Amino acid sequence: MFNKIIEFTQNKTKYLYENSLFLQHIDKLILASIVAVFLSSTVMSSDVIGFIALITVFLTFIKIIFKPDERLDCKTFELWLLAYFMIVIISLAGSTLFALSLKGFFKTFTYLAFYASLVQYLKNNKAKTPILLGTIGVCVSFEAVIGFMQNFAQVSEISTWQDVSNLNPEQVMTRVYGTLKPLNPNLLGGYFVAGIPALYGLSAYFLNKKSFKSSAVTLGLALLSTITLFLTGCRGSYIGMMVIMTGMFTVSAKYLWQNYKQIYLSIVGGVVALSTFAILLSSSLRARVLSIFAMRQDSSNSFRFNVYQSSFEMFKDNWLLGIGVGNKNFREIYGLYMKTGFDALSAYNIYLEIAVESGIFALIAYLGFLITLIKDAIKFILKSTDTNAVIFVATALISICAVSIHGLVDTVFFRPQIQFVFWTMVAIARAFIKLI
Repeated sequence: MFNKIIEFTQNKTKYLYENSLFLQHIDKLILASIVAVFLSSTVMSSDVIGFIALITVFLTFIKIIFKPDERLDCKTFELWLLAYFMIVIISLAGSTLFALSLKGFFKTFTYLAFYASLVQYLKNNKAKTPILLGTIGVCVSFEAVIGFMQNFAQVSEISTWQDVSNLNPEQVMTRVYGTLKPLNPNLLGGYFVAGIPALYGLSAYFLNKKSFKSSAVTLGLALLSTITLFLTGCRGSYIGMMVIMTGMFTVSAKYLWQNYKQIYLSIVGGVVALSTFAILLSSSLRARVLSIFAMRQDSSNSFRFNVYQSSFEMFKDNWLLGIGVGNKNFREIYGLYMKTGFDALSAYNIYLEIAVESGIFALIAYLGFLITLIKDAIKFILKSTDTNAVIFVATALISICAVSIHGLVDTVFFRPQIQFVFWTMVAIARAFIKLI
């Protein structure tokens, strides 16, 4: 039905499209606005980033109305995503704090509308995928350089970012935070988890094109970004980085295992050994990694456990439709459940956050979207003979999985800097996946 309405509108506006320089170059404007979203993410506030994203959405809407042969379609995993969005709307309508929840809903709408815009753009512009990944890579590299410099400048903490009560002075880490707003090392760590796969993916892409110099430069930037990720002190991003490395080695095995088994095993063993040595060599990094397993003995871990317990109580009392989307909404109601002295901005787990905000069915729908997307992407990677397409889908899949695993222990996922990269990766995977 929607496509018939679109076709009718396009037929009526055909003359206008054929005689409009603006409309005939609208894809270039859309690409420019997408690039602007990524570039602004590094230094601008959330409101500015969201406004630029809405420009992309507006241009895409104009494109669908006027450009001939533009049509809408839906993959299986997008049906789950559509169900999730509809449940969020119902949750909004039933929220006791409607005004606050409405603000959160607008954010969700902006993210999903930006994703839909990317899907529509990539349908006829798959060749521009390296530009999208390259822009993400440039932004990640910029943050890596800034973060690396902050480490040597030994920047001071803006707030209490680590438990130093049981640490010797040499074990206290200088946690870098880059330029992302609000300034926070966990946000920078999550941003690296989402964006670093783009750099490794581009390195593989250039290598496949036999552009060895570009591949080496991109690989160097990826390694610098990986080092800076560890300097953030974000333990959740350490876990995300393990997912990235595991994903890269697993995908590369498709091409190296049969003919280059010894070289492949040597590379994997070398990376594992080097990583282990680096952790053991640095007392501050070693202490930070070991604190992951300290459970209640680390104040940050203990704080999260308390938040999980309180958030689960919130979910039990609002399991059907949730309390309404948005962190402001969450903070207002969390005060009724929190343990004294343990105020929180979020549930520190994206799945628990979704369940609390929009209910059990929203969580099921989101998990359905995620599982179906991952399954389709894996199937494509295993069966496809198009190396470039495999690289792009694998890059997107690794980023999506790493962000999703990181999300088990943090909710920086809901920040626009990470959201826009995440949905770009989903759109890239969607553009190349063909069920074989």
